[in-house]
Amino acid sequence: MLELEKKMGMHVTLTSARLLFFLLVASNLQAGMFKTVQQALFSTGLQLPKSVLGESKSQDYEVRTYQTTKWVSTRVTGLQYDSALSTGFKRLFQYIQGSNEPKEKVEMTAPVTCLVDPGAGPACETNFTVSFYIPEQHQADPPKPTDPEVFIEDRKEHTVFVRTYGGFSNEQKSREQLLQLVESLQRDGLAFEEKPYYTAGYDSPFKLTNRRNEVWLFKKPDA
Repeated sequence: MLELEKKMGMHVTLTSARLLFFLLVASNLQAGMFKTVQQALFSTGLQLPKSVLGESKSQDYEVRTYQTTKWVSTRVTGLQYDSALSTGFKRLFQYIQGSNEPKEKVEMTAPVTCLVDPGAGPACETNFTVSFYIPEQHQADPPKPTDPEVFIEDRKEHTVFVRTYGGFSNEQKSREQLLQLVESLQRDGLAFEEKPYYTAGYDSPFKLTNRRNEVWLFKKPDA
């Protein structure tokens, strides 16, 4: 048992090291900015958008209604989810670090969401919309982005079916969890939109345990 724990601990350490290395290289960050990213994302008690839990027929998903809120968002088109999420995150992080008209820093929030609108076929590009929730103190009048690829999104009230899972997420894991959510909703006879769908991540790359990830499917409006 002890030997297994050692191997698992080594695996976690190596995995986290690879993730940090990838973040440094892929993001092309200088040391000073990397430290800023770490400080911003490693904090606890991040603001979350308000939601109301509805009645669920099962314990393997939630029914959640989000109020009307503002988010800062950016669109990325491509074939790879992980690459699109990284590109979108970098743009939005620049925004909260002061790439806005008042050059004001904005608090990091959670979750980081990605609206995935798949293309018509396997070789068709997918539209990804990566978003940060605007903190409560800026909801009425968010700082205007200076990057033309970043915009303020008015997200209307909506109800989603939510499946939560742990560990480090990626395209494959999110797809697996999405399929499990679909199976649960079909089992319970619930009407949902097959696409687009959301992924949501609540933790920084520096958090190694007790991670929280989600996939969301829109509830179809009641007839």
